[in-house]
Amino acid sequence: MADNDGLKDKTARTLKWNLIDRLSTQLLYALTGIVLARMLSQEDFGLVGAVLIFQAFASLLIDSGFSYALIQRKSPTRLDYSTVLWFNIGVAAVIYVILWFCAPLIALCFQNDMRLIGLSRVMFLVFIINAAAIVQTNRLVKKMDVRMVAVSNSVGLVAGAVTGITLALYGFGAWAIVWQNIAMATVKTSILWATGKWLPMMKFSWAALKSYSSVGSGMMFTSFLNTVFQNIYSFFVGNRVGLASLGYYTQGDKWSKMGVTSISQVLTSSFLPVLSAVQDDPGRFRRLCSKMNRFTAYLVFPALIGLIVIAEPVFHLLFGTKWDPSIILFQLLLVRGIFFVLTSLYNNFLLALGRSGMIVRLEILRDTVAIAALVASLPFIAQSTPDNPVYGLTLMLWGQVAASAISWAATLYVTARTVGSRVASFLFDLVPYAVMTLAIIPLMLWTMSLTGTPLAMILAGATIAVIFYLGINAILGSKIQKEVLGYLHLSKKINS
Repeated sequence: MADNDGLKDKTARTLKWNLIDRLSTQLLYALTGIVLARMLSQEDFGLVGAVLIFQAFASLLIDSGFSYALIQRKSPTRLDYSTVLWFNIGVAAVIYVILWFCAPLIALCFQNDMRLIGLSRVMFLVFIINAAAIVQTNRLVKKMDVRMVAVSNSVGLVAGAVTGITLALYGFGAWAIVWQNIAMATVKTSILWATGKWLPMMKFSWAALKSYSSVGSGMMFTSFLNTVFQNIYSFFVGNRVGLASLGYYTQGDKWSKMGVTSISQVLTSSFLPVLSAVQDDPGRFRRLCSKMNRFTAYLVFPALIGLIVIAEPVFHLLFGTKWDPSIILFQLLLVRGIFFVLTSLYNNFLLALGRSGMIVRLEILRDTVAIAALVASLPFIAQSTPDNPVYGLTLMLWGQVAASAISWAATLYVTARTVGSRVASFLFDLVPYAVMTLAIIPLMLWTMSLTGTPLAMILAGATIAVIFYLGINAILGSKIQKEVLGYLHLSKKINS
């Protein structure tokens, strides 16, 4: 009983700091993004969006899935952490050199825009800096002590914001975003090393690296495929439609990821260490999976669907009408994001059990379905109308929503069977919160129609949604709502 209470306390503390981290960082990121979106052009964001495609792959190869493997392993040694650190830094240096020479080819991929050569060579310094922070962050997540991770992220974002906005004011264009990212990464990494109370051994062990290769390589391959299909859309938009359209897509993608990725990362950082700790107790593991499934549904459906409903007044409040074509892209990416969060959650269930091979097979299935949808939409991707310059991109994303729904269903089936539960049980955890949220949408739209300004529409819609959602859950005696309140109570006790 004491062990259970201790685990609950750690979970509450970890969840609290992960939420603080994501809320504070996303707020700072949003404020910076709003300012830069008003100051910079669609092409500026398109240029950076093109570079970020290649940076995403580089960052993935640098980690190679070993950070997941370290969290999954019950008792990693100092040599294990040191080996992964030196591996990350070494691979980062090699990849940077390769990409430095490949910069002209990157420009060639995007209508031979020579501005991309200099931008990419400087921007790629970010993943070298971040490589030095992976293990420091991982150690804190493993110990379920993520307070300093939150602090480093927030301070880094402030430094990046000051740098980016200052350079934008002086007319540096896309370079403002590049140096913003470098400043952010440098400050974050420096703080983690200064406060981490851990120094690596000057040793490298191929045996230690090999011992993590089973889980690590599986997760790396899975993440590689996932990264391909997160960035392939940007590639085709920039290559076949143009950098201005890529700018619209980048904005929709960036702002949707603020919600989707934040929720997914909070759940992963909070739940994976807990699940790994009870992986040898099937009954307890199964009960925890059910609770985490309910908690995710309780949070995700109202948050993301509510954001879809108020998307237009949010964009108008933040950007005026400059980025209106991005609104529908933003909404569709959020719909896809719901399936992404749930799928990521189920991947964590499988990872905690060491079933990385199963995750790889599911990822291949997801990507096959996504490819089919993308190929079907490619002939239409460049289509536009006078009122809708992103008509073709909208068709592409509708296809991806359908593909994500199919993939989620397959992952749901496999995960339920693997953890020893039933598909119906997983669905029963989800459906009530989805239905409640959808039922509130007409009321939100009616309430918003009674107001005039974007701010009033947002406040009216959000207020009515929160009141009715919490109220309906309370009337129906929602267990998860009581559990959430219990976590909040635990956090108060921990603080006191």
